[in-house]
Amino acid sequence: MSLQVEKLEKNMAKLTVEVPAEQFEAALKTSFQKNKNRFTVPGFRKGKAPQSMVEKLYGVGVLYEDAVNAAIDDTYGDAMDESGLDIVSRPEISVEQVEKGKAFIYTALVAVKPEVTLGEYKGIEVPKAKPEVTDEDVEAELKKVQEQNSRLVAVEDRPVADGDQIIIDFAGFIDGEAFEGGTAEDYPLTIGSHSFIDTFEEQLIGKNIGEEAEVNVTFPAEYHAAELAGKPALFKVTVKEIKVKELPALDDEFAGEVSEFETMDAYKADIRAKLADKKQKEATTENENNVVEKVVENASMEIPEAMIEEQVREMLNDYARRMQSQGISLEQYMQFTGMTVDSMKEQMRPQAEKRIRTRLVLEAVVAAENIEASDEAVENEIKQMAETYKMEADKVKEIMGEHGLKQMKEDMAVQEAVDFLVAEAKLV
Repeated sequence: MSLQVEKLEKNMAKLTVEVPAEQFEAALKTSFQKNKNRFTVPGFRKGKAPQSMVEKLYGVGVLYEDAVNAAIDDTYGDAMDESGLDIVSRPEISVEQVEKGKAFIYTALVAVKPEVTLGEYKGIEVPKAKPEVTDEDVEAELKKVQEQNSRLVAVEDRPVADGDQIIIDFAGFIDGEAFEGGTAEDYPLTIGSHSFIDTFEEQLIGKNIGEEAEVNVTFPAEYHAAELAGKPALFKVTVKEIKVKELPALDDEFAGEVSEFETMDAYKADIRAKLADKKQKEATTENENNVVEKVVENASMEIPEAMIEEQVREMLNDYARRMQSQGISLEQYMQFTGMTVDSMKEQMRPQAEKRIRTRLVLEAVVAAENIEASDEAVENEIKQMAETYKMEADKVKEIMGEHGLKQMKEDMAVQEAVDFLVAEAKLV
Protein backbone atom coordinates (compact mmCIF):
# COMPACT_ATOMS: atom_id res chain seq x y z
CA MET A 1 0.00 0.00 0.00
CA SER A 2 1.20 3.50 -0.80
CA LEU A 3 -0.26 6.74 0.54
CA GLN A 4 -0.37 10.37 -0.46
CA VAL A 5 -1.71 13.01 1.96
CA GLU A 6 -3.06 16.35 0.75
CA LYS A 7 -4.08 18.93 3.34
CA LEU A 8 -7.07 21.01 2.26
CA GLU A 9 -8.78 24.16 3.54
CA LYS A 10 -10.94 24.28 6.68
CA ASN A 11 -9.11 21.41 8.41
CA MET A 12 -9.94 18.83 5.79
CA ALA A 13 -7.51 16.39 4.18
CA LYS A 14 -7.52 13.91 1.31
CA LEU A 15 -5.79 10.55 1.59
CA THR A 16 -5.01 8.83 -1.72
CA VAL A 17 -4.44 5.13 -1.13
CA GLU A 18 -2.96 2.82 -3.77
CA VAL A 19 -3.48 -0.91 -3.21
CA PRO A 20 -1.01 -3.07 -5.22
CA ALA A 21 -2.48 -5.10 -8.10
CA GLU A 22 -1.62 -8.44 -6.48
CA GLN A 23 -3.37 -7.43 -3.22
CA PHE A 24 -6.48 -6.39 -5.13
CA GLU A 25 -6.33 -9.66 -7.08
CA ALA A 26 -6.43 -11.51 -3.75
CA ALA A 27 -9.50 -9.43 -2.79
CA LEU A 28 -11.16 -10.45 -6.08
CA LYS A 29 -10.52 -14.11 -5.29
CA THR A 30 -12.06 -13.64 -1.84
CA SER A 31 -15.06 -11.94 -3.45
CA PHE A 32 -15.42 -14.86 -5.86
CA GLN A 33 -15.37 -17.43 -3.05
CA LYS A 34 -18.02 -15.44 -1.21
CA ASN A 35 -20.34 -15.08 -4.22
CA LYS A 36 -19.64 -18.14 -6.42
CA ASN A 37 -22.93 -19.86 -5.53
CA ARG A 38 -24.86 -16.95 -7.05
CA PHE A 39 -23.63 -17.60 -10.57
CA THR A 40 -25.06 -20.03 -13.12
CA VAL A 41 -22.55 -21.16 -15.76
CA PRO A 42 -23.60 -23.65 -18.48
CA GLY A 43 -21.81 -26.97 -18.08
CA PHE A 44 -21.04 -26.44 -14.39
CA ARG A 45 -22.94 -27.14 -11.22
CA LYS A 46 -23.71 -24.00 -9.19
CA GLY A 47 -20.63 -22.85 -7.30
CA LYS A 48 -18.28 -25.15 -9.24
CA ALA A 49 -17.39 -22.92 -12.21
CA PRO A 50 -13.87 -21.43 -12.04
CA GLN A 51 -13.40 -17.71 -11.46
CA SER A 52 -12.16 -17.16 -15.02
CA MET A 53 -15.38 -18.60 -16.48
CA VAL A 54 -17.56 -16.46 -14.20
CA GLU A 55 -15.58 -13.35 -15.17
CA LYS A 56 -15.83 -14.20 -18.85
CA LEU A 57 -19.59 -14.79 -18.71
CA TYR A 58 -20.64 -12.06 -16.28
CA GLY A 59 -17.73 -9.61 -16.56
CA VAL A 60 -15.08 -9.10 -13.88
CA GLY A 61 -17.05 -6.12 -12.56
CA VAL A 62 -19.51 -8.50 -10.94
CA LEU A 63 -16.87 -9.18 -8.26
CA TYR A 64 -15.77 -5.58 -7.75
CA GLU A 65 -18.15 -4.46 -5.00
CA ASP A 66 -17.07 -6.96 -2.35
CA ALA A 67 -13.43 -6.79 -3.48
CA VAL A 68 -13.40 -2.99 -3.22
CA ASN A 69 -15.00 -3.06 0.24
CA ALA A 70 -12.51 -5.68 1.43
CA ALA A 71 -9.52 -3.75 0.04
CA ILE A 72 -10.67 -0.55 1.74
CA ASP A 73 -11.31 -2.35 5.05
CA ASP A 74 -7.85 -3.92 4.89
CA THR A 75 -5.96 -0.69 4.14
CA TYR A 76 -7.81 2.33 5.52
CA GLY A 77 -6.78 1.77 9.16
CA ASP A 78 -3.11 1.57 8.15
CA ALA A 79 -3.54 4.66 5.97
CA MET A 80 -4.96 6.60 8.94
CA ASP A 81 -1.98 5.62 11.10
CA GLU A 82 0.58 6.31 8.38
CA SER A 83 -0.93 9.73 7.59
CA GLY A 84 0.00 11.04 11.04
CA LEU A 85 -3.23 13.06 11.03
CA ASP A 86 -5.65 13.31 13.95
CA ILE A 87 -8.74 12.28 11.97
CA VAL A 88 -12.08 13.17 13.59
CA SER A 89 -14.70 12.08 11.05
CA ARG A 90 -15.75 9.13 8.99
CA PRO A 91 -14.06 9.00 5.59
CA GLU A 92 -15.89 10.04 2.45
CA ILE A 93 -14.60 7.37 0.06
CA SER A 94 -14.26 7.82 -3.70
CA VAL A 95 -12.96 5.06 -6.00
CA GLU A 96 -10.45 6.49 -8.47
CA GLN A 97 -9.25 3.33 -10.24
CA VAL A 98 -10.57 -0.22 -10.20
CA GLU A 99 -9.46 -2.58 -12.96
CA LYS A 100 -8.32 -6.18 -13.01
CA GLY A 101 -4.55 -6.47 -13.23
CA LYS A 102 -3.96 -2.89 -12.05
CA ALA A 103 -3.52 -1.21 -8.69
CA PHE A 104 -6.74 -0.26 -6.93
CA ILE A 105 -6.78 3.43 -6.02
CA TYR A 106 -9.23 5.25 -3.77
CA THR A 107 -9.38 8.55 -1.91
CA ALA A 108 -10.69 9.29 1.57
CA LEU A 109 -11.86 12.81 2.39
CA VAL A 110 -11.58 13.35 6.16
CA ALA A 111 -11.85 16.07 8.78
CA VAL A 112 -8.73 16.76 10.83
CA LYS A 113 -8.75 17.89 14.44
CA PRO A 114 -8.40 21.69 14.32
CA GLU A 115 -5.75 23.66 16.11
CA VAL A 116 -6.98 25.88 18.94
CA THR A 117 -5.64 29.32 19.71
CA LEU A 118 -6.25 29.99 23.38
CA GLY A 119 -7.18 33.50 24.42
CA GLU A 120 -7.20 34.60 28.05
CA TYR A 121 -7.83 31.54 30.22
CA LYS A 122 -6.24 32.30 33.58
CA GLY A 123 -7.86 34.67 36.03
CA ILE A 124 -11.18 34.69 34.18
CA GLU A 125 -13.75 36.83 35.98
CA VAL A 126 -17.30 35.45 36.15
CA PRO A 127 -20.30 35.92 38.46
CA LYS A 128 -20.28 33.53 41.42
CA ALA A 129 -23.30 31.27 41.81
CA LYS A 130 -24.99 31.75 45.20
CA PRO A 131 -26.54 28.55 46.60
CA GLU A 132 -29.41 30.06 48.60
CA VAL A 133 -32.35 28.02 49.93
CA THR A 134 -35.56 29.99 50.41
CA ASP A 135 -38.74 29.17 52.30
CA GLU A 136 -40.42 28.86 48.90
CA ASP A 137 -37.90 26.16 47.89
CA VAL A 138 -38.71 24.16 51.03
CA GLU A 139 -42.46 24.51 50.47
CA ALA A 140 -42.11 23.45 46.81
CA GLU A 141 -40.20 20.32 47.84
CA LEU A 142 -42.79 19.57 50.51
CA LYS A 143 -45.57 20.04 47.95
CA LYS A 144 -43.83 17.55 45.65
CA VAL A 145 -43.80 14.90 48.41
CA GLN A 146 -47.43 15.69 49.18
CA GLU A 147 -48.34 15.14 45.51
CA GLN A 148 -46.45 11.83 45.49
CA ASN A 149 -48.50 10.65 48.46
CA SER A 150 -51.86 11.76 47.11
CA ARG A 151 -54.64 9.34 46.22
CA LEU A 152 -57.33 9.34 43.57
CA VAL A 153 -60.91 9.50 44.80
CA ALA A 154 -63.89 8.74 42.58
CA VAL A 155 -66.35 11.60 42.06
CA GLU A 156 -69.96 10.96 41.03
CA ASP A 157 -71.87 14.06 42.17
CA ARG A 158 -70.47 16.66 39.80
CA PRO A 159 -69.33 17.09 36.18
CA VAL A 160 -65.74 17.13 34.89
CA ALA A 161 -63.56 19.98 36.17
CA ASP A 162 -60.07 21.21 35.33
CA GLY A 163 -57.39 18.96 36.89
CA ASP A 164 -59.63 15.88 37.07
CA GLN A 165 -58.34 12.50 35.96
CA ILE A 166 -61.02 10.88 33.83
CA ILE A 167 -61.61 7.66 31.87
CA ILE A 168 -63.19 8.06 28.45
CA ASP A 169 -64.23 6.16 25.32
CA PHE A 170 -63.89 8.10 22.09
CA ALA A 171 -64.27 7.72 18.34
CA GLY A 172 -62.91 10.26 15.84
CA PHE A 173 -64.39 11.18 12.46
CA ILE A 174 -63.24 13.29 9.51
CA ASP A 175 -65.88 14.22 6.95
CA GLY A 176 -68.18 11.72 8.65
CA GLU A 177 -65.77 8.80 8.24
CA ALA A 178 -63.93 7.12 11.15
CA PHE A 179 -60.16 7.34 10.73
CA GLU A 180 -57.42 4.90 11.73
CA GLY A 181 -56.10 5.42 15.27
CA GLY A 182 -59.00 7.68 16.22
CA THR A 183 -60.86 5.23 18.45
CA ALA A 184 -60.10 4.06 22.00
CA GLU A 185 -61.84 2.65 25.06
CA ASP A 186 -61.07 3.22 28.76
CA TYR A 187 -58.56 5.90 27.89
CA PRO A 188 -57.08 7.76 30.91
CA LEU A 189 -56.86 11.54 30.51
CA THR A 190 -55.92 14.36 32.88
CA ILE A 191 -57.85 17.53 32.12
CA GLY A 192 -55.38 20.37 31.68
CA SER A 193 -52.44 18.13 30.70
CA HIS A 194 -52.75 19.27 27.04
CA SER A 195 -51.82 15.76 25.92
CA PHE A 196 -54.64 15.88 23.35
CA ILE A 197 -54.74 18.22 20.37
CA ASP A 198 -56.34 21.63 20.23
CA THR A 199 -59.16 22.25 22.78
CA PHE A 200 -60.14 18.59 23.20
CA GLU A 201 -59.74 18.56 26.99
CA GLU A 202 -61.35 21.95 27.63
CA GLN A 203 -64.51 20.85 25.78
CA LEU A 204 -65.01 17.99 28.27
CA ILE A 205 -65.24 20.33 31.26
CA GLY A 206 -68.83 20.36 32.53
CA LYS A 207 -69.71 16.93 31.10
CA ASN A 208 -71.22 14.30 33.39
CA ILE A 209 -70.52 10.59 33.76
CA GLY A 210 -72.33 8.63 31.07
CA GLU A 211 -72.89 11.71 28.93
CA GLU A 212 -71.76 11.60 25.31
CA ALA A 213 -70.12 14.80 24.15
CA GLU A 214 -69.27 15.98 20.65
CA VAL A 215 -65.81 17.54 20.59
CA ASN A 216 -64.69 19.55 17.55
CA VAL A 217 -60.96 20.04 17.00
CA THR A 218 -58.48 20.74 14.21
CA PHE A 219 -55.29 18.72 13.80
CA PRO A 220 -52.08 20.82 13.74
CA ALA A 221 -50.73 21.66 10.29
CA GLU A 222 -47.44 19.94 11.22
CA TYR A 223 -49.10 16.80 12.65
CA HIS A 224 -46.94 13.69 12.15
CA ALA A 225 -49.70 11.80 10.30
CA ALA A 226 -49.84 13.65 6.98
CA GLU A 227 -53.35 12.38 6.17
CA LEU A 228 -54.70 14.15 9.29
CA ALA A 229 -52.56 17.31 9.30
CA GLY A 230 -54.59 20.52 9.29
CA LYS A 231 -57.94 18.74 9.06
CA PRO A 232 -61.01 19.40 11.28
CA ALA A 233 -62.29 16.38 13.18
CA LEU A 234 -65.28 15.42 15.31
CA PHE A 235 -64.80 13.17 18.34
CA LYS A 236 -67.72 11.45 20.05
CA VAL A 237 -66.63 11.11 23.67
CA THR A 238 -68.25 9.32 26.60
CA VAL A 239 -67.06 10.14 30.14
CA LYS A 240 -66.98 6.88 32.14
CA GLU A 241 -65.19 7.86 35.36
CA ILE A 242 -64.15 11.05 37.14
CA LYS A 243 -61.43 11.00 39.77
CA VAL A 244 -59.91 13.81 41.75
CA LYS A 245 -56.55 13.92 43.46
CA GLU A 246 -56.85 14.07 47.27
CA LEU A 247 -53.81 15.50 49.05
CA PRO A 248 -52.85 14.49 52.61
CA ALA A 249 -52.67 17.18 55.31
CA LEU A 250 -49.20 18.60 55.94
CA ASP A 251 -48.97 17.85 59.66
CA ASP A 252 -46.83 15.91 62.12
CA GLU A 253 -48.60 12.67 61.20
CA PHE A 254 -47.66 13.17 57.55
CA ALA A 255 -44.03 13.90 58.51
CA GLY A 256 -43.89 10.65 60.50
CA GLU A 257 -45.27 8.65 57.55
CA VAL A 258 -42.91 9.96 54.88
CA SER A 259 -39.72 10.48 56.89
CA GLU A 260 -37.78 9.46 60.00
CA PHE A 261 -38.92 12.61 61.80
CA GLU A 262 -41.82 12.92 64.22
CA THR A 263 -42.65 16.58 63.61
CA MET A 264 -43.19 18.71 60.55
CA ASP A 265 -40.65 21.27 61.80
CA ALA A 266 -37.91 18.63 62.03
CA TYR A 267 -38.87 17.27 58.59
CA LYS A 268 -38.72 20.76 57.06
CA ALA A 269 -35.28 21.34 58.63
CA ASP A 270 -34.06 18.11 56.99
CA ILE A 271 -35.51 19.18 53.63
CA ARG A 272 -33.72 22.53 53.93
CA ALA A 273 -30.38 20.82 54.73
CA LYS A 274 -30.68 18.46 51.77
CA LEU A 275 -31.66 21.30 49.45
CA ALA A 276 -28.65 23.30 50.66
CA ASP A 277 -26.35 20.39 49.81
CA LYS A 278 -28.00 19.96 46.41
CA LYS A 279 -27.82 23.67 45.61
CA GLN A 280 -24.16 23.80 46.64
CA LYS A 281 -23.37 21.05 44.14
CA GLU A 282 -25.42 22.85 41.49
CA ALA A 283 -23.56 26.09 42.24
CA THR A 284 -20.22 24.31 41.86
CA THR A 285 -21.31 22.97 38.48
CA GLU A 286 -22.63 26.39 37.44
CA ASN A 287 -19.33 28.05 38.39
CA GLU A 288 -17.42 25.45 36.37
CA ASN A 289 -19.70 25.91 33.36
CA ASN A 290 -19.45 29.71 33.50
CA VAL A 291 -15.66 29.66 33.69
CA VAL A 292 -15.29 27.10 30.90
CA GLU A 293 -17.78 28.94 28.66
CA LYS A 294 -15.79 32.15 29.08
CA VAL A 295 -12.51 30.41 28.24
CA VAL A 296 -14.12 28.81 25.17
CA GLU A 297 -15.51 32.20 24.13
CA ASN A 298 -11.98 33.66 24.30
CA ALA A 299 -10.48 30.89 22.13
CA SER A 300 -10.56 30.59 18.35
CA MET A 301 -10.65 27.57 16.04
CA GLU A 302 -12.12 26.48 12.71
CA ILE A 303 -14.23 23.36 13.11
CA PRO A 304 -14.73 21.29 9.94
CA GLU A 305 -18.35 20.58 9.04
CA ALA A 306 -17.70 16.84 8.90
CA MET A 307 -16.59 16.88 12.54
CA ILE A 308 -19.89 18.48 13.59
CA GLU A 309 -21.85 15.97 11.51
CA GLU A 310 -20.00 13.11 13.21
CA GLN A 311 -20.81 14.52 16.67
CA VAL A 312 -24.49 14.95 15.73
CA ARG A 313 -24.57 11.36 14.48
CA GLU A 314 -23.14 10.11 17.78
CA MET A 315 -25.65 12.19 19.78
CA LEU A 316 -28.56 10.86 17.71
CA ASN A 317 -27.39 7.26 18.16
CA ASP A 318 -26.99 7.83 21.91
CA TYR A 319 -30.51 9.31 22.08
CA ALA A 320 -31.90 6.32 20.19
CA ARG A 321 -30.22 3.94 22.66
CA ARG A 322 -31.73 5.82 25.61
CA MET A 323 -35.18 5.68 23.99
CA GLN A 324 -34.73 1.96 23.34
CA SER A 325 -33.86 1.37 27.01
CA GLN A 326 -37.27 2.86 27.84
CA GLY A 327 -39.00 0.55 25.39
CA ILE A 328 -39.51 3.16 22.66
CA SER A 329 -37.87 2.96 19.24
CA LEU A 330 -36.61 6.10 17.52
CA GLU A 331 -39.24 5.55 14.81
CA GLN A 332 -42.02 5.49 17.40
CA TYR A 333 -40.64 8.62 19.07
CA MET A 334 -40.67 10.44 15.73
CA GLN A 335 -44.28 9.36 15.16
CA PHE A 336 -45.30 10.68 18.59
CA THR A 337 -43.53 14.02 18.17
CA GLY A 338 -43.91 14.57 14.43
CA MET A 339 -40.14 15.03 14.10
CA THR A 340 -37.86 13.60 11.42
CA VAL A 341 -34.24 12.45 11.54
CA ASP A 342 -33.22 15.66 9.76
CA SER A 343 -35.15 17.90 12.17
CA MET A 344 -33.68 16.06 15.17
CA LYS A 345 -30.18 16.48 13.75
CA GLU A 346 -30.79 20.18 13.17
CA GLN A 347 -32.03 20.54 16.75
CA MET A 348 -28.92 18.78 18.09
CA ARG A 349 -26.43 20.71 15.96
CA PRO A 350 -25.84 23.72 18.29
CA GLN A 351 -25.19 21.42 21.25
CA ALA A 352 -22.90 19.25 19.12
CA GLU A 353 -20.80 22.25 18.10
CA LYS A 354 -20.67 23.46 21.70
CA ARG A 355 -19.45 20.06 22.89
CA ILE A 356 -16.71 20.02 20.26
CA ARG A 357 -15.52 23.55 21.05
CA THR A 358 -15.49 22.87 24.79
CA ARG A 359 -13.54 19.63 24.46
CA LEU A 360 -10.99 21.12 22.06
CA VAL A 361 -10.36 24.13 24.30
CA LEU A 362 -9.98 22.00 27.42
CA GLU A 363 -7.55 19.73 25.58
CA ALA A 364 -5.60 22.84 24.56
CA VAL A 365 -5.44 23.89 28.23
CA VAL A 366 -4.22 20.40 29.14
CA ALA A 367 -1.40 20.78 26.60
CA ALA A 368 -0.56 24.38 27.57
CA GLU A 369 -0.33 23.58 31.30
CA ASN A 370 1.20 20.09 30.89
CA ILE A 371 -1.69 18.57 32.84
CA GLU A 372 -1.61 14.80 33.17
CA ALA A 373 -3.65 12.41 35.26
CA SER A 374 -1.29 10.65 37.67
CA ASP A 375 -0.93 6.86 37.71
CA GLU A 376 -2.27 6.92 41.26
CA ALA A 377 -5.40 8.84 40.19
CA VAL A 378 -5.95 6.40 37.31
CA GLU A 379 -5.58 3.38 39.62
CA ASN A 380 -8.05 4.92 42.09
CA GLU A 381 -10.55 5.47 39.29
CA ILE A 382 -10.18 1.86 38.14
CA LYS A 383 -10.55 0.68 41.74
CA GLN A 384 -13.82 2.63 42.08
CA MET A 385 -15.10 1.17 38.81
CA ALA A 386 -14.19 -2.33 40.01
CA GLU A 387 -16.13 -1.80 43.23
CA THR A 388 -19.13 -0.43 41.33
CA TYR A 389 -19.25 -3.39 38.94
CA LYS A 390 -18.14 -5.90 41.60
CA MET A 391 -15.15 -7.26 39.72
CA GLU A 392 -11.35 -7.32 40.01
CA ALA A 393 -9.41 -4.21 38.96
CA ASP A 394 -7.32 -6.28 36.49
CA LYS A 395 -10.55 -7.49 34.86
CA VAL A 396 -11.72 -3.88 34.44
CA LYS A 397 -8.41 -3.05 32.73
CA GLU A 398 -8.73 -6.07 30.47
CA ILE A 399 -12.27 -5.10 29.42
CA MET A 400 -11.32 -1.46 28.80
CA GLY A 401 -8.24 -2.37 26.78
CA GLU A 402 -5.38 -0.08 25.89
CA HIS A 403 -7.57 2.37 23.96
CA GLY A 404 -10.14 2.60 26.75
CA LEU A 405 -7.50 3.24 29.41
CA LYS A 406 -5.91 5.91 27.23
CA GLN A 407 -9.31 7.58 26.73
CA MET A 408 -10.04 7.46 30.47
CA LYS A 409 -6.70 9.09 31.26
CA GLU A 410 -7.39 11.85 28.71
CA ASP A 411 -10.87 12.44 30.18
CA MET A 412 -9.39 12.70 33.68
CA ALA A 413 -6.83 15.23 32.44
CA VAL A 414 -9.64 17.29 30.89
CA GLN A 415 -11.51 17.32 34.22
CA GLU A 416 -8.28 18.41 35.94
CA ALA A 417 -8.10 21.25 33.40
CA VAL A 418 -11.60 22.33 34.47
CA ASP A 419 -10.51 22.28 38.14
CA PHE A 420 -7.41 24.30 37.21
CA LEU A 421 -9.43 26.96 35.37
CA VAL A 422 -11.91 27.33 38.25
CA ALA A 423 -9.08 27.59 40.79
CA GLU A 424 -7.47 30.32 38.68
CA ALA A 425 -10.72 32.18 38.04
CA LYS A 426 -12.08 35.21 39.91
CA LEU A 427 -15.61 34.42 41.07
CA VAL A 428 -17.25 37.71 41.99
